[in-house]
Amino acid sequence: MSRTPSDGEIRLITKVARMYHERGIRQTNIADTLHLSQARVSRLLRRATELGIVRTVVIGGEGMHTQLEEALEEKYALADAVVVDVQGSEHDIAAALGSAGASYLETTLTGGERIGISSWSQTLLAAVDRMHSLRLPGADSVIQLVGGFGAPSAQAAGNRLLTELARLIGASPIFVPAPGLVGKKAIRDTLLTDPAMEDVATEWARLTMVLVGIGSLPPSPLLRASGNAVDPAEQDKLLAAGAVGDVCQRYFDAAGDPVRSALDDRVVGIDADMLRRVRHRVGIAGGQSKHAAIHAALTGGWVNVILTDTGTAEALLARH
Repeated sequence: MSRTPSDGEIRLITKVARMYHERGIRQTNIADTLHLSQARVSRLLRRATELGIVRTVVIGGEGMHTQLEEALEEKYALADAVVVDVQGSEHDIAAALGSAGASYLETTLTGGERIGISSWSQTLLAAVDRMHSLRLPGADSVIQLVGGFGAPSAQAAGNRLLTELARLIGASPIFVPAPGLVGKKAIRDTLLTDPAMEDVATEWARLTMVLVGIGSLPPSPLLRASGNAVDPAEQDKLLAAGAVGDVCQRYFDAAGDPVRSALDDRVVGIDADMLRRVRHRVGIAGGQSKHAAIHAALTGGWVNVILTDTGTAEALLARH
C-alpha cells in the first residue's frame, strides 16, 4: 500500500489538480509556475486520482483553502500562495506558519537549488525546527542573505537556522562573515572587499530561491536581540520616510517601493535589486501587525510566493 500523504502533499496535489483539470493549465506551465519538474507534476496528477481527489470535480483536503490561495495568486500575480487555517496570538500564528513552511519545503525542493535565507527570522527558524530530513538532496547550497554576526545568544539561533536547514536538505551552508548592520558606510565597503565576502556576493548572484521573513516596524525580537536592528532614532526616520516594512533590512513603503536612506549603505547583505531578480522568492509571514508590510511586499514584488494565515489572506484580498 502507498503511504498516507502529509497535509503539505495533499495541498500540493490538490493545487496541481485544480490547475490542470479546472483551470486548463498545461503540465509544462504548472511545472514552471510551481517550480517542479514536469515528471513530478504528472506523478502528482496520478496521485490525485489514486486518492480520490480528482473525480468529476477537485475535492480539497480538510483545512485547505485553495480558493483563497488562488484569489491571492490572481490579485498579486503570485506563483504560489499557501494559506494556513490558524487564529490566536502572534506566537500561535508563527508556530503554524513554521509548520506550513516546513511542509512546503519538504514537498517542493527537488534538488539543484541555490537558496538564500534571511538570518534573523523567528518564523523561518520555526519552519526549520519542524522539518524532516529529505531522502534526496533538495539543494546544492544555502547562503545567508544578511550578515550573521551578532549578540551570542541570537547569533546561535541565526547560525542554527542556516546549518540545520542545510543539513536537512543535504546542502552546503555558506555564511556571511560579518554583522548584518555596521556603524559606517566605510566599514561596510571595507568588509565587501574582503575575499570571503566577495565569494558570498558571487553566490548571491547565482541564487535560484530565497526564503525570507517580512519585517515590520519596530523590528522582531530576534533581530532586536541580535544587535543588528536599527535604533529607535533611525526607526523614526524610516517611518517619516513612509517605510512600512522590510525584507533583509531593505525597507519599502506602502506601495512596495524601496525607501532609500543612509541605512542602505550600512547593511552587509544582498541589495534590493539583486534580491528581487531571484526567480523564486518565498515569504513566510502573518499576523495583524504585519498586514501592511505583507501587502507592500507583495505589491512591490519582494516575494512572489507567500505563506500566511487566513486572517492575513482575507485582509490582503480586501485591500484596494
